[in-house]
Amino acid sequence: MSEPVVIIGSGLAGYTVARELRKLDKTTPLVVVSRDHAGFYSKPMLSNALAGNKTPATLVMKAAEKMAADLGATVRAGVSVRRIDTAARLVEFEGGETLVYRDLVLALGADPIRVPLEGDAADAVLSVNDLDDYTRFAEQLHGKQRVAILGAGLIGCEFANDLLSRGVTPTLVDLADRVLSRLLPPQASGLLQERLAAAGVQFRLGLSASRVERVAGGLRVSLSDGSAVEADVVLSAIGLRPRVALARAAGLAVQRGVVVDRMLATSQAHVHVDLRAHVYALGDCAEVQGHLLPYVMPIMQQARALAATLTGTLTPVVYPAMPVVVKTPACPTVVCPPPPDAQGHWQVDSTDDGCEARFVAADNQLRGFALLGSAMARKQALTQLMPALMG
Repeated sequence: MSEPVVIIGSGLAGYTVARELRKLDKTTPLVVVSRDHAGFYSKPMLSNALAGNKTPATLVMKAAEKMAADLGATVRAGVSVRRIDTAARLVEFEGGETLVYRDLVLALGADPIRVPLEGDAADAVLSVNDLDDYTRFAEQLHGKQRVAILGAGLIGCEFANDLLSRGVTPTLVDLADRVLSRLLPPQASGLLQERLAAAGVQFRLGLSASRVERVAGGLRVSLSDGSAVEADVVLSAIGLRPRVALARAAGLAVQRGVVVDRMLATSQAHVHVDLRAHVYALGDCAEVQGHLLPYVMPIMQQARALAATLTGTLTPVVYPAMPVVVKTPACPTVVCPPPPDAQGHWQVDSTDDGCEARFVAADNQLRGFALLGSAMARKQALTQLMPALMG
């Protein structure tokens, strides 16, 4: 039997590239390695699962055994990788077992960013980054009414909106002075905040959390202005940091994420006789020519391209315009962020029931947009006007 393609990670990125590979190649041995239960579920659904009455059990679409059968693969659940040897092309697991690979795919994901907090309840602050996290969060919500959310970005706003469906009063705390400050212009942020507030979300913006302490009846979050938020549960939604430790220890180039080229190939210290890369990365851990995009659509583009490359057709990943839908039913929102280095300005048209914001470059070319409320109807039209992010 030939050496397998080994995928480390059983999240959306890992299983999607496995599926795409099997569409093109039914016979090459395939091994998926997962440090958790390896069941397939959609991580993006975690931030709106409450409104859909989803339980941890119903969020799992297919168990590991079913995924293994569907993919004709070996799925190794509950297994942690100790190290990668790119020269010998092998993976070593905790416990000392090794596995030689033909090609290795890193679908490692990302970890929540944790702000340093003082106080005797700092260890009680939750984050939701996987199904086990969601299980703990859902358990702690039983009978609770007040949730403080640290971070008013995309995930924080989505969780706040979702909590409303359970009759919970969420309070969003953020150092920025407005919600979704990295994605939306001020006028659009204002409309989103206004609609969320009308639905029941409370805000403490322009402030940071410093302490979390246990008090009678719950938790107290101390803020930088000397005030505090009383809560039953505290959720951190500051952002994500790509998992790069395994790649760095293997001698692969790492910046914000695992550095890969358009073929999703990592840089390696060892050049093999066949001159192929043999180690690739995709998903939340991968930095593709400077782009770090923790969203679903980039993963789909990466998975299709990488599957073709792994089956012998070198295929660079292409990023078309990829709008991101923000799951806030109180104010439906979609944003197609301009590139970080884009030079231009926002043009905003607001009405009583919507907001259309266009980021226009100096040459009058559309480089980004945000649509809220009734303006969502313009999503397809504006997307067609956008240049590819990476053509």
